[in-house]
Amino acid sequence: MAELPANRSEAVAVDDHAAPNARLRTLNRSISLPEDKVTSRWETLKLAYKTLGVVFGGLVTSPLYVYPSMPLKSPTEDDYLGIYSIMFWTLSLIGVVKYASIALKADDQGEGGTFALYSLLCRNMEIGFLSSKRIVPNSRISHANVYQSSQKPSRLGKFIEKSVIARRVLLFIAMLGMCMLIGDGILTPAISVLSAMDGIRGPFPSVSKSWVEALSAIVLIVLFLLQKFGTSRVSFLFSPIMGAWTFTTPLVGIYSIIHYYPSIFKAISPHYMFRFFSRNGKEGWLLLGGTVLCITGSEALFADLGHFSRSSIQIAFLFTIYPSLVLTYAGQTAYLIKNPYDHDDGFFKFIPTPIYWPMFIIATLAAIVASQSLISATFSVIKQSVVLDYFPRVKVVHTSSSKEGEVYSPEVNYILMVLCVAVILIFGDGNNIGNAFGVVVILVMLITTILLTLVMIMIWRTPPVLVALYFSVFFVMEGAYVSAVFTKIPEGGWIPFAISLILAFIMFGWFYGRQRKIEYELTHKIDLERLGVLLSDPCVQRVPGLCFFYTNIQDGLTPILGHYIKNMKSLHKVTIFTTLRYLLVPKVAPRERIVIKKLGLKGVYGCVIQYGYADSLNLEGDDFVHQVTESLQAHIEDSSAYVPTVPLEVEEEISEVEEAKLAGVVHVRGKTRFYIGKNCRWFDRFMLGFYEVLHSNCRSALPAMGVPLPQCIEVGMLYEA
Repeated sequence: MAELPANRSEAVAVDDHAAPNARLRTLNRSISLPEDKVTSRWETLKLAYKTLGVVFGGLVTSPLYVYPSMPLKSPTEDDYLGIYSIMFWTLSLIGVVKYASIALKADDQGEGGTFALYSLLCRNMEIGFLSSKRIVPNSRISHANVYQSSQKPSRLGKFIEKSVIARRVLLFIAMLGMCMLIGDGILTPAISVLSAMDGIRGPFPSVSKSWVEALSAIVLIVLFLLQKFGTSRVSFLFSPIMGAWTFTTPLVGIYSIIHYYPSIFKAISPHYMFRFFSRNGKEGWLLLGGTVLCITGSEALFADLGHFSRSSIQIAFLFTIYPSLVLTYAGQTAYLIKNPYDHDDGFFKFIPTPIYWPMFIIATLAAIVASQSLISATFSVIKQSVVLDYFPRVKVVHTSSSKEGEVYSPEVNYILMVLCVAVILIFGDGNNIGNAFGVVVILVMLITTILLTLVMIMIWRTPPVLVALYFSVFFVMEGAYVSAVFTKIPEGGWIPFAISLILAFIMFGWFYGRQRKIEYELTHKIDLERLGVLLSDPCVQRVPGLCFFYTNIQDGLTPILGHYIKNMKSLHKVTIFTTLRYLLVPKVAPRERIVIKKLGLKGVYGCVIQYGYADSLNLEGDDFVHQVTESLQAHIEDSSAYVPTVPLEVEEEISEVEEAKLAGVVHVRGKTRFYIGKNCRWFDRFMLGFYEVLHSNCRSALPAMGVPLPQCIEVGMLYEA
């Protein structure tokens, strides 16, 4: 994980009097910071191998539960051929064309997923709620490396920029996509482990469903309890396990094809798919709720782009995962054509008896790895949401010192565990969980299609014919799936839908409240002239010590400062107004992490700690104070090179910082609440009231940064809504 600068060379000292050539050097350095993922072929192949254990766990284990999730009634040979044709073209169009060929190119500086698409739109089209006011004016962060269209905004872009409602809808859609991924983290462990454990009933038919559900719940509880130790110690096993699964299941599939139905691949012709729908009508349409599960986990191709290179994911999918799934489903279908009523156990029934137990062990381990991948992804999504202020603060622990993406959240972990176990025990039937899973899978895909279309129109400026072709094919295809899975909402599909809507509402309410607070602070901010007037009051004393005064705005000072000075009648001799700035970029280079400048008053400085949404806010108490003060002293020395200064004055200023640090460090933050008057609109009254409930029950920001509690001071103040 990139850490805060530990020496002077890693701090960026910002001063308005810097020489032009120094500015140019800094700009050139900023432009060159993002390094392309240029790797050798061998390194790419190694990365592709590692993706098997991280990216494709949910997708490649889908044969465990696809056929058992289909409510088939007296299926015929033509029915199975039609179903296989649907699955083949779903994997080919959505997996190969949409994700592997198009979506992977829509990365946000190497990061993928629905939120990366949203941030890409925000930064390029100025349509996000993270307005330019949240970008540090004097920051040396250069966005030259970010695509900036030289063309005028499109008509659609202008409309979204001007419409507050359109921007809120777009934000809510992006949040819903993130929440659906969290819902995936609940359902993937449940359905994967339950489907794998169900293999016990093959050799032992006397084992009841209740025992399988109980055993699955125990496995999941153990898995969640082990999360706090991190996955580093066992992650080296993930890729071999998933590799064994990926290469053995198609071999079984080939055996099944040869033994039962060698002509299965004639179903690749779309003719069988159209015949299936014309023959079955409404029943065939409803079966789409089960066939959609064959592509579950494909969103991970895009969402995990930040951890791997584009080429490694494409190689792994196109040359291992895709052919493995095509052959496995072909083998299952070939078996079911000859044994049409075995679809409830569609995976384990087609396993030859001599290798049944080895395949059962591999399937169980693969299901656990797939579950672990989704649990880890959920922690990562929550962490990014907290860092970017989209989600109430929860505890986030980094369980590995070398792997930046390996995080753990105790609160989230135990909530996931309770929900997973509840899903198994309450909705233990594979059909019901499959119905719920289908809602998550297809809605995330539909949201990605919508955001990708906006990227094509407003950023890539793709020819309208190609945009129309892309949108019509995938929106119609995924829309048909959505219409089918929505009929399953009463039969368990409401579970992830309800969870995702609740989470999206929490995220939107939290973010809306935070934005309103920032707007209030920008409107009532204290400028340096006003601060000078306050400090010139004879009653106001400059007391010994170093104070970090936290503020949410950069081009001014928080109104809490005036409230503090008027009541305390004092300010520390060295006061650093500190802003934690979360930029809409995945990562901020270490050299640009700390930005410091003088504010023109004796002993008063400004400091910005800059982080991207994929970075870790890894600030630890005394170490944080040491790094900031060291950067401040470097800034004082550097600024003297451009502004005529007596050397003694520079030494005196540096010694004052050191003396203040030794006298004691205190961290001051505002504990603000909204005063919701009778004149508030009903929307503000409801949303801000909801925000206050969340704010009262979430963790404080300063303990999350590792600041010792005895050094924390909270200043209460009411903001008028």
